Amino acid sequence: MASRILKITSSLRALPKAGTLQRLKSTNAADFARALVNVPPTTVTTLDNGLRVATEDSGAATATVGLWIDAGSRYENANNNGVAHFLEHMAFKGTAKRSQTDLELEVENMGAHLNAYTSREQTVFYAKCLSKDVPKAVEILGDIIQNSKLGESEIERERSVILREMQEVESNLQEVVFDHLHATAYQGTPLGNTILGPTKNIKSITRQDLKDYIDAHYHTPRIVLSAAGGVNHNELVKLAEKELSKLKNTFDGKPPQLSPCRFTGSEVRVRDDSIPLAHIAIAVEGCGWTDQDNVPLMVANTLIGSWDRSQGAGVNNASQLARHSAEDSLCHSFQSFNTCYKDTGLWGIYFVCEPMQCEDMLFNVQSEWMRLCTMVTEFEVERAKNLLKTNMLLQLDGTTPICEDIGRQMLCYNRRIPLHELEKRIDNVTAENVRDVCMKYIYDRCPAVAAVGPVENLPDYVRIRSSMYWLRV
Repeated sequence: MASRILKITSSLRALPKAGTLQRLKSTNAADFARALVNVPPTTVTTLDNGLRVATEDSGAATATVGLWIDAGSRYENANNNGVAHFLEHMAFKGTAKRSQTDLELEVENMGAHLNAYTSREQTVFYAKCLSKDVPKAVEILGDIIQNSKLGESEIERERSVILREMQEVESNLQEVVFDHLHATAYQGTPLGNTILGPTKNIKSITRQDLKDYIDAHYHTPRIVLSAAGGVNHNELVKLAEKELSKLKNTFDGKPPQLSPCRFTGSEVRVRDDSIPLAHIAIAVEGCGWTDQDNVPLMVANTLIGSWDRSQGAGVNNASQLARHSAEDSLCHSFQSFNTCYKDTGLWGIYFVCEPMQCEDMLFNVQSEWMRLCTMVTEFEVERAKNLLKTNMLLQLDGTTPICEDIGRQMLCYNRRIPLHELEKRIDNVTAENVRDVCMKYIYDRCPAVAAVGPVENLPDYVRIRSSMYWLRV
């Protein structure tokens, strides 16, 4: 299943009155520091063939182990767009020594879960199992990425499966809006393509296309074996040397280069009055994973937050936009997002509203953005930093999200950033940092807009663009 990696604030917290904030803050800080001390270290070993093995051993009874590959739809072109996701499907259709049935039975008999997903920059295969079954899980993962049969009959059968998946994605309007947002923001570049690819490509992809993609991208310098839970690092290193020995270390010719993907301020509207609600996303160009502005943008993203009608929104709500949305019935839900890629990103907000509320909701969104650029206070930033640190720990609850965090960070940073370092980076953000970074990325910038549904009430692009700055007399 294709995965859109969308980092959003998952919850909003009502805080007590200002007089009690200092006592509460110091208690939370002490608890947070104790939590960080108890986090096991991440151990990394690079094998002779270039494969990186990264683990976090918590001594749990279960473990998640997976292969994170630096290859996704961004490395495709117009002719083979969709091949990375197609390969993800083919991985479980049998290998040279296991039929599809044998593979499924083996995994089921272990009581394990085998899964995979494709994003715009990464392809992932992982297994969640009991700690004692980690050697078998590594052997299975090594088998499926090195020895997949890619049989012609399986390829033909998988075409119809992927086409049905495309129909399911098209019925999910949030997925549709974000695909349109990428298509307009990164038009004419690989990031503008969808992960699943166009229908004509799915119908024409051949076995040779799949093999060519594997030969071009599945090389050990671009692969990380990540594990979390009850895993012994030294044993996993030995397993990697044994089970992943067939992976190539060198490239035939020049290694694939990551071409820059320019951002274009633009819009796409798909008006359909038969849809009951309007689904709208607006974003500016953000920064890449390694940019120093990423943490202040994460804090700004948390300041906007997320909200839907099932939540209350009192006067102490951390997000001013949530308060306005609830008081004035501006929308059904909204969520701020900070989607990062290696050298670029999308920072913005997605909301769902009644047909005639598009203009009012967008006005409030852009007013809040301008407030972040000019008037955000230290109190708000302090509260957002606490919320961000809490969410940071909540998102790492379980072996699978930890394993995913290790794999992703190893590909993005070539190391796992310790939680105490990330905490220090968040703590160092001030209101002035947030204002400066928002001025840099938001103020007077051309946004990308994607809207689907009854969007007649949405202002035209010139008006939207003119609201990206304030003139003060």
